[in-house]
Amino acid sequence: MKRFLHKQSKLIVYVVRLVIAVVVVVVGYQLYSYFHANFYTPNHETAYLYIRPNDNFTDVVNQLQKKHMVKNIHSFIDAATLIGYDKHVRSGRYAITDGMDNQKLLFHLDKRIQAPVHLTFNNLRTKEELAGRLAKQLMLDSLTIIQHLNNAEYDQHYGFTPETVVALFVPNTYDILWDVPMEQLMKRMDHEYKLFWTPERLSKAKAENLSPVDVVTLASIVEEETNMAQDKPIIAGLYLNRLHRGMPLQSCPTVKFALQNFTLERITGKDLQVKSPYNTYHHEGLPPGPIRLPSIESVDAVLNYTPNNYLYMCAKETFNGEHYFATTWAEQKKNAARYAAALNKRGIFQ
Repeated sequence: MKRFLHKQSKLIVYVVRLVIAVVVVVVGYQLYSYFHANFYTPNHETAYLYIRPNDNFTDVVNQLQKKHMVKNIHSFIDAATLIGYDKHVRSGRYAITDGMDNQKLLFHLDKRIQAPVHLTFNNLRTKEELAGRLAKQLMLDSLTIIQHLNNAEYDQHYGFTPETVVALFVPNTYDILWDVPMEQLMKRMDHEYKLFWTPERLSKAKAENLSPVDVVTLASIVEEETNMAQDKPIIAGLYLNRLHRGMPLQSCPTVKFALQNFTLERITGKDLQVKSPYNTYHHEGLPPGPIRLPSIESVDAVLNYTPNNYLYMCAKETFNGEHYFATTWAEQKKNAARYAAALNKRGIFQ
């Protein structure tokens, strides 16, 4: 009997040890799956995982495999299942760094710690171009953006119209979440717009009897006229002279915008007949809204314009963005003839 009990005791000890060993192996594997370096990126640069609202865990796994960033997908799946992430996937843009382990990535995914997008937009003419640029960097699609920007009631909520709403977007770089909803994007742009229009800028605009939108609209014309920083304040002063005298601006870039043809190298008499509120040869004052998204440099060039007596300007025959400025029509005709001759020489007739 004693021998039987002894054997039974040894068997129990053996089974207990075996169970402990199995538990250690299982727990060890889980810990290894959770904490071992499991991700690598090309050239050791940060890569990104993009998860849309309707994506599930399978979509996440497929994306990791498709981007060839995961060493052992099964260990990621096991680690994700361990914390229940596979049951509550959340949208966002998540950074993956070279040598990252499952635990760190899953912590970011589970807690929705996103890597913001450095949202940048500049050198754009139309709302369609703006929508396209935003859509390339955010989860929003361009159609949704355009529909909102063309909605008069929606724009009015922020103090704009479909013609002026692009003035809300101050060209710069902003850190913003990739999956930001349209409403949150607009609120952020409204916040940045109000920060940009400091009391000093507002005071300078008011001194010229201009609203912020007026300044942006004039700045958009100035920027279309030249790429020369030193000429921008002079051109701004010239156009302000015309505005204050009640003269039509007679800006060729506004005609191009009216025609929606930005490739024109020469504005003809036929072009000047286009019927549009943006044709400043036929309509006095500023056009209904900006003809592009002007840079901060151009906006400040209007606010800090160079006082002058100029009423006319003409591009130089060098075609480098510089201009001749004139106070009289006689001077302007000479400058215009010189430029026309240069266009003829190059074979540019329309």
